[in-house]
Amino acid sequence: MVKRINLEHILFLDIETVPQFPDFDHLDATAQLLYEQKTQYQRKEEYTAAEFYDRAGIWAEFGKIICISVGYFQLKGDIRNFRVTSFHGEELEILKEFKVLLQSHFNRPHHLLCAHNGKEFDFPYIARRMIINGIELPFKLNLFGKKPWEVPHLDTLELWKFGDYKTFTSLKLMAHVLGIPSPKDDIDGSQVRDVFYIDNDINRIVTYCEKDTITVAQIILKLRNEELLDTDEIRSV
Repeated sequence: MVKRINLEHILFLDIETVPQFPDFDHLDATAQLLYEQKTQYQRKEEYTAAEFYDRAGIWAEFGKIICISVGYFQLKGDIRNFRVTSFHGEELEILKEFKVLLQSHFNRPHHLLCAHNGKEFDFPYIARRMIINGIELPFKLNLFGKKPWEVPHLDTLELWKFGDYKTFTSLKLMAHVLGIPSPKDDIDGSQVRDVFYIDNDINRIVTYCEKDTITVAQIILKLRNEELLDTDEIRSV
């Protein structure tokens, strides 16, 4: 099936998220209690909710998006170009700009969104944050009433499972076993919060996010048994 998809019809993406605030004390009393309840099964007994707050970015109710990186193929005969760009800054503007991209260039029925673990994380996270920010969902993220085969989402994690639902394979592991240059050569997801709030280095996060997006595209090429992208085929715009 993946082989039959036109690569130019896929928008590859990755998001980076952080807690909404630098620390737990910035939450009001109600939010603190709700966070404590939300995380009670994830936290080990020795961790308080405050000590666990550095991980709040994984939940859309307590986190926010600080970067969305996207990539897409432009094909002309045997010439391949992969364009990658990022939206970063204030979350509301990130989401608005991403929605404009979807509505302007990836709004046709045959267009697909693709991410690693996207169905469990990226796609629902973006949708929830749009609703929280008062943004009407674009067609590609509004799944209401759609049958499973009508959902316009590709997930490289799901493709790699081949029907096996009891395992999780990280993007880094998939890249390693498939011979793809590792996207995790600088920071990883657990460090994004500190790089954002302590180092104030959004550019480093954008670079990291774009590398993940490129890796997702490389995985799709590998699943299609096609040559990986060379560095001279990748363009930042």
